[in-house]
Amino acid sequence: MSHFLIFLSAFLVNNILLMRFLGLCPYFGVSKKIDTAMGMSMAVFFVMLLASWITFFIYRYLLVPFDLIFLRTATFILVIASLVQFIELFLKKNVPTLYQALGIYLPLITTNCAILGTTFLIIDYNYTLVQATLFSIGTALGFALALLLMAGMREQIDLSPVPAAFKGAPIAFITASLTSLAFLGFSGLLGLSI
Repeated sequence: MSHFLIFLSAFLVNNILLMRFLGLCPYFGVSKKIDTAMGMSMAVFFVMLLASWITFFIYRYLLVPFDLIFLRTATFILVIASLVQFIELFLKKNVPTLYQALGIYLPLITTNCAILGTTFLIIDYNYTLVQATLFSIGTALGFALALLLMAGMREQIDLSPVPAAFKGAPIAFITASLTSLAFLGFSGLLGLSI
């Protein structure tokens, strides 16, 4: 598969949130305001890209040669948790308002299955380092796109007359399902369905 198709597939066709349904916790939790959604998107981008690189090398040059593949999940989670701890300390010191706005969802990046799923998919698809990088960037940007779209829609919905029974989580789930259906339209794009 060409590099552009790998990126496009990760970004739109197989969007990690809207088509694979991974990482839904921060999707619903942080998508109330565009500012916090942007901050979470940047944090996920950073962690996803670095985690993909680090786990790529650990898997290829440590786990496989020493026949320790059974430690893949634990090792990958440890790498992701370390990166999240780093970004949490960075934000707490340098951007305290964003740190406060992200709240509990920042440490939850550790258990964000979108990041763990991306690292697994890179290994499962047997990508090279360049392909893994493009896949990670596409996945992170797809995550950001979905999160920012949802945040924008939720800000508009808050200004709209929504029946009381649908306020809050119900309208958020309806909006997410309609957005997911819209992204389903990309499934035939260039014959990309992984």
